[in-house]
Amino acid sequence: MMFGRGNQEDNADRVIRVYQAVTLAVGGFALFWTVIFLVRGYPLLAFAEFFPVIAALVCFALVTRRRLDLFLLVAQISFLFFVIGFCLMFDVPQNGAPRVTHLFLPVLGMLAYLNHLRRPSRLQLSVIAASLVAFVVLHAADLRLPFAQPVPPDLHRIGVWLNPTMAALIFCTAIYALQQRLSAPRGIARDLVAALRHGELSLAFQPQVDGMGEITGAEALLRWHHPAKGPIPPSIFIPAAEEVGLMPLVGSFVLEEALATLSRWQADPKLGRLTLSVNVSASQFNEADFETTLRDLLARHHIDATRLRLELTESVLIAGLEPVAEKMASLKRLGLTFSLDDFGTGFSSLAYLRRLPVSELKIDRSFVTAAAENDRDAALVRSIRAIATDLGLETVAEGVETQAQLAFLKSTGCRVFQGYLFGRPMPLADFELSVLAPKPKPMPPPERPTPRLAAG
Repeated sequence: MMFGRGNQEDNADRVIRVYQAVTLAVGGFALFWTVIFLVRGYPLLAFAEFFPVIAALVCFALVTRRRLDLFLLVAQISFLFFVIGFCLMFDVPQNGAPRVTHLFLPVLGMLAYLNHLRRPSRLQLSVIAASLVAFVVLHAADLRLPFAQPVPPDLHRIGVWLNPTMAALIFCTAIYALQQRLSAPRGIARDLVAALRHGELSLAFQPQVDGMGEITGAEALLRWHHPAKGPIPPSIFIPAAEEVGLMPLVGSFVLEEALATLSRWQADPKLGRLTLSVNVSASQFNEADFETTLRDLLARHHIDATRLRLELTESVLIAGLEPVAEKMASLKRLGLTFSLDDFGTGFSSLAYLRRLPVSELKIDRSFVTAAAENDRDAALVRSIRAIATDLGLETVAEGVETQAQLAFLKSTGCRVFQGYLFGRPMPLADFELSVLAPKPKPMPPPERPTPRLAAG
């Protein structure tokens, strides 16, 4: 991916720790009430309260394994069913006091909306709709199961005050988070435009190597060093740029810098043989003048177009398969090559692979990470290699970090690798030095002494 991994992974680690803390807090709170109900002699209520404990432990395990999408799905659906079930079975109107557990449903809908903003999906919209409909129905109607067992009056009186207070606090927090989510992109976008003017953006280069460890190329990774805030993670400014339509502008900067680098490399025999991969966003590629702009850049820098590789994801197909295929074919006639990034993570890769003139598949790091230890991931990597072989395509394995991963990938026939095992993203000068520096010659094996024949 063009925009790097280092800062993005640091930010992801912080998110993981926050989610872990939240799931443990929810589980601990539910366990506390489970014990209280058991001590007070309400085993059915204790059993019901134990359900969030189990759900929290499952969510903690999913977060620890970095299955964030599955974690959000399990958390939202399990707590949606818990709140509805608890309202119908235990938290029913009594003695003139209304039920109160349903007040958490709008909060759940708000959280689902925040997740929908992060990664839009119909499932998140379904959770939002279900939360709001259930809230209205449970508030307006005295619905309860025929065998409902109301919460004891003394505990219900506490809940009448405690639950609305907690729901209001969480709702206010969600409103604040939503405000930050909606206002942050514009603020970041303004700073990003200023960063382009003031030269705060730069490219880092991560080596791509062959099976012998020789550097064959690099991937250009965008970096932003703010003079006051320090490094800004790509996971923050790239989504903001996408949301406000700045990606064509940012992408043009990356292409300009990349082609200037290739032009400089042409003067050196070692650097001149390298390829440079640049990720192109869907919004940039689908610009009407993208092809013209790229032609002008190639002509101005007088580079060998075969040394530039454009990395695309399936999101580029939002403009339709035919126009995208035609534009790619036209650019390929200039000598450009294309790489299909994050291959295997989408839904229609196989359907459009035969139509697009790509020359390379990038095996997503999520497969590489577990391939040496997980049979299913290993099978997926072998399948991707088989597809590439049948279609005459090269493969690049991203995220290679261990010798075990490298050994497995080599056994599948993969010939190009990228990851921390070979080098982190680095400034241009450091990357060029790593290519130009003389490699130490391997030491010859020690001579074995000639065995002497025993005298007879």
